[in-house]
Amino acid sequence: MNPKSVCVYCGSRPGRAASYTAAAEAMGHALAAEKWRLVYGAGDVGLMGVVARAAQASGGDTFGVIPTHLLQREVGKTDLTRFVVTETMHERKKVMVMNADAIVMMPGGAGSLDEFFEVLTWRQLGLHDKPIVLLDADGFWGPLKALLHHVVDEGFADHAMLDFVQSAETAKGVMEILRRALS
Repeated sequence: MNPKSVCVYCGSRPGRAASYTAAAEAMGHALAAEKWRLVYGAGDVGLMGVVARAAQASGGDTFGVIPTHLLQREVGKTDLTRFVVTETMHERKKVMVMNADAIVMMPGGAGSLDEFFEVLTWRQLGLHDKPIVLLDADGFWGPLKALLHHVVDEGFADHAMLDFVQSAETAKGVMEILRRALS
């Protein structure tokens, strides 16, 4: 059986709450403990850097994908198991999803939201059937979950869309969801 790969979307900034950093660190350690590969945006800043360093510290396999124009801004983490440089953001997102069995969304900003909505849309259109899990540290994703329900309630998506997204408050909870989904 091949080891699993999990794409983690998260902020290139640490955010205000220390709990976000703690969640990123726990996620990196948890993936490595499970012997699952971390697939992420290859930055060494913000939550991205935290999750990657934690996975590496626990002996985990790391696969980073970064576009040329972000190499300096996101401080490309070249000491990963695999480091891929793409030409565009779109190519980055495609390579990340293609190399993952599941997607985890941690706290983040507009870039993370862009990635989330793209994989959710692809799932809704039947382009993949990978689990999508929100790591809802300190209720960070409450407004997003409310928005998704609002979209359904207002008739812009079928209720089935809500089944495509699961959430957990901790890395441990995320891993429990992923173990069930990927077994």
